[in-house]
Amino acid sequence: MQLPRDQERKQLAARTLVVGPITLIVAISGFLLLKNNPMSQILTTLFAILWGTFTVLALFYTMNLIVQLFPIQKYNKIIPFVFVGPAILIIGWYLLIPTVRSLVLSFMNRSSTSFAGLANYKYIFTDATMRTAFGNTVLWLLFGTAFSVFFGLLTALMAERSAIEKLGKTLVFLPMAISMVGAGVIWKFMYAYKPLGANQTGLLNAIMVGLGGNPQNWLGSAPMNNFFLIVIFVWLQTGFSLVVLSAALKGVSDEIKEAARIDGAKEFTILMRIVLPSIYGSIVTVSTTIMLAALKSFDIVYSMTNGLYGTEVLASQQYKQMFKFLDYGRGSAIAVVILLAVSPVIYYNLKEFNKREVF
Repeated sequence: MQLPRDQERKQLAARTLVVGPITLIVAISGFLLLKNNPMSQILTTLFAILWGTFTVLALFYTMNLIVQLFPIQKYNKIIPFVFVGPAILIIGWYLLIPTVRSLVLSFMNRSSTSFAGLANYKYIFTDATMRTAFGNTVLWLLFGTAFSVFFGLLTALMAERSAIEKLGKTLVFLPMAISMVGAGVIWKFMYAYKPLGANQTGLLNAIMVGLGGNPQNWLGSAPMNNFFLIVIFVWLQTGFSLVVLSAALKGVSDEIKEAARIDGAKEFTILMRIVLPSIYGSIVTVSTTIMLAALKSFDIVYSMTNGLYGTEVLASQQYKQMFKFLDYGRGSAIAVVILLAVSPVIYYNLKEFNKREVF
């Protein structure tokens, strides 16, 4: 019985010795070729897709061959890490290392050549523009999240009783297919302003003038311009909220609701006492996910106002300090503050997932 097993291990070892070097040669050669980039853009893209796919499959195959050389008990313990390991390494390389590096840079001067202590953090919490950015970010967090969840839940409840449920949900979800920059360009035409007497190209001002009013500079007056930007965010995120909450509503037992109606409960009471408690977990998930998007919101502000007229948020300030003013110390410090702000939300989200045995 031992002899066939030994023979099989020899065959696996021989196959590993052949496949392993070939995989390494292909991986390194492809990387060097892409680094030198002698091909056209289209050929480079096609080659990167084919080379990347083959290399990943070959690496997994080679690693599986190596693990099969171990006894079956060790194989069962090691094989999960073979498939999860690359993902962990990639996450570590692209997330953990940059995070640590940003933390180090946040204590350095603008050119990262000398230690600056807490000077960058002092700037963040004392500068007038940064205080505006903090205040606007709080507005995005509160109103962006609240209205996105509210309108998503309201639409989901209304769609359940509608004869055009699928069409209605599709129309509400459609903005999710648009990038934030694309949405910013669309709404820029909505908010476009020209002086009184000029031909109004913005939809809102065209309606205002058509009704006999005066055109308004919607994006030029703080703090209301922040709310007009948040409207775009809500327009985009309501579709996501709708899809998740609608699926959760489908899981609420019709028998329980019908029993409540028989007992004389009104529809509002059923909603507050049965429906909402039943989908509480989904509401938390949607809310925390949208909060993360609001904390990192940058695209809409950048494409609409570039942070002017009192519309700065933390993400836009981080971008400007890092890439416009080339102050890597302040930019890294703002990035660390954003990370600290999102960490409790992520922790709470994972905690709720764990309670519902998602993992």
